[in-house]
Amino acid sequence: MTKETKHFLKVYVPIALVIAAVFAVAYSFIEPAPPDHVRIASGSPHGAYYRYAQAYARELAKEGITLEVVQTAGSVENIRLLRQGKVDVALVQGGVEAPVSEPALYSLGSLYYEPLWLFLRQGIDIDRLGALQGLRVSVGATGSGTRVLVLRLLRANGLSPDDPGWHSLGSAASLKGLLDGSLEAAFFVGSPQGSAIARLLRSPAVHLFGFSRAAAYARRYRFLNDLVLPRGVVDLAQDLPPVDRRLVAPAANLVVSEDTHPAINDLLLQAATRVHEEGDWFAARGEFPQPRLLAYPLAEEARRYYAHGPPFLQRYLPFWAASLIDRLKVMLLPLILMLLPLFKWLPPIYNWRMASRIYRWYDQLEGIERGLAQGTLSLAQAREALQRIDEAVRRLEVPASYGRQLYLLRQHIALVRDQLAAGPQNRSMSPLRGTGRGSTSPHSTRSP
Repeated sequence: MTKETKHFLKVYVPIALVIAAVFAVAYSFIEPAPPDHVRIASGSPHGAYYRYAQAYARELAKEGITLEVVQTAGSVENIRLLRQGKVDVALVQGGVEAPVSEPALYSLGSLYYEPLWLFLRQGIDIDRLGALQGLRVSVGATGSGTRVLVLRLLRANGLSPDDPGWHSLGSAASLKGLLDGSLEAAFFVGSPQGSAIARLLRSPAVHLFGFSRAAAYARRYRFLNDLVLPRGVVDLAQDLPPVDRRLVAPAANLVVSEDTHPAINDLLLQAATRVHEEGDWFAARGEFPQPRLLAYPLAEEARRYYAHGPPFLQRYLPFWAASLIDRLKVMLLPLILMLLPLFKWLPPIYNWRMASRIYRWYDQLEGIERGLAQGTLSLAQAREALQRIDEAVRRLEVPASYGRQLYLLRQHIALVRDQLAAGPQNRSMSPLRGTGRGSTSPHSTRSP
């Protein structure tokens, strides 16, 4: 390592340590890092919620985030788990609760239409929900969004929720009951790609109820949408369904708590876009996710996402790096404001420090001259002091760029030594006067 490098490090390393200390203190005040383990409340293993939650987990795994999928009975239980802080995110059916009832929950957007399906055993033909009275009907499992929605619509049609014919069964039990005849009708809410619904759409033992008053339901309940299942969309060869069927549908929402990390919200939105952007039988490509048909108020991260797309840094950097920079940006401005003047003054400070190592000896040389002139120093004392200066200067190390000033100092020391050796009669003029120090005078380099 060269002398110049060592002197450079002596000046700049302490400054770098100060900057690092300031950075460390500021770092303690920034937002904590996003967790690497997140829990999502889904639904039963046979439903679309569970299948989509698994798809989100695969997407988040690409960024090093583990998304644990928690099986539940459905939307009602999912909301309860969110309230209790047992999960960070949940899939929730629209219309299960009024948004104002839980301000601590926020929606990242609606994901897809999940129609309300009513399947009837062959031979049972009805044209409205009020005609279900007296039949053996599955209205959805306790804790599911299906049951909440169905009981709401049945009450609107003048039916009692306490009818002994209503059975609170999950999708698997409802499917079995319809096929073996123990049920005459069953409600389901979900994607047509769900295993139970896909099987029933092709089963000759049941047929699909058409909501002839779908438009009326959609007007009365703003969370419902009027949809059409086109003729033949299930199976063109078998012409299933044989006619267009009107359906009503809430929208599935991705819901988070107020404590869910904002960076995780951004990551979930990107995952949902990749999973749902292709659309399905009821939605065009790119229609979902969207900031409408919400179960809860839209989260701030979602508002920015729908307006501007993914965060700028996450488009080009790995998630961990983008998240780190995003958290540090709050301290970049004050750090820059501190560093700009610091870097401006560093070169003058460095120059002043190097020059002062040389020029401070001129003060001592002049002190010897004054002591001799004023009689406060004897010739022997002056020679001894000069010898100490000469030995110290010979041990002095400075960068090569200051070698000229060092050698000039040693010449001045030699001049003073010669004057002392010449005797008092030849010391009328200071050897330091007129030696050409000029702009290199120590007094001109005392401060940067």
